[in-house]
Amino acid sequence: MPSSSFWRVPASELAKNNNWPSRRPLNLFENTYRFGSLVFGGGNVLMPMTYEQYVARPQSQTLLQRNPNIIKMNRDDFYSGWGMVRAIPGPVFSVASYMGGIIMKDKGTGYQILGCFIATTGIFLPSALLVLFFFPIWHNLKKYAVVYRALEGINAVVAGIMIGAALYMMRDLQTALWSDIVMKLTVIIVTWLLLKYSRLPSPVIVLIWLVGGIALSYIH
Repeated sequence: MPSSSFWRVPASELAKNNNWPSRRPLNLFENTYRFGSLVFGGGNVLMPMTYEQYVARPQSQTLLQRNPNIIKMNRDDFYSGWGMVRAIPGPVFSVASYMGGIIMKDKGTGYQILGCFIATTGIFLPSALLVLFFFPIWHNLKKYAVVYRALEGINAVVAGIMIGAALYMMRDLQTALWSDIVMKLTVIIVTWLLLKYSRLPSPVIVLIWLVGGIALSYIH
């Protein structure tokens, strides 16, 4: 009989320690469910969390020695996915479907579809459970000042996280060529100006940069 502590260990941890064939789907579900549970300020907070989990952490050599099969994503794939989801109308959480498919892409089409389904289920499940069990009493709770003030504090924290995440991911602009740095910063600044002061829809702005990038690649 296994000890009682066996039942307190998450399935994803057991899968990793025992090298189960299903370890990656289980770890994917655990990660996305955790993201969905911790994101209070909307989908924008999801970006730094997924970046840290799938791009930054797997670069640690110490972590790779302990867990060679850690779930990871290519940095370019990560930014491509977030660029697409920001350009397409709909919930930002839909990026989880893309990430689930990318994470499973080396295992074939069937696993890619499974990864999309697992990630989508995991990211939306906490919200669904919250609506079912918490929403009926929410109208009574929000009358209390302490709850209302807590929400204001959460909004402030979310803004801080987004600013910190932007600065944190700016390190990916590092390159040996100053021309590349200037070009990337120009894209960021011009994009912000277009979003702030023009009426161009986000998909159009993304399409402009996409065409520009393709044209630039042909020039080089």
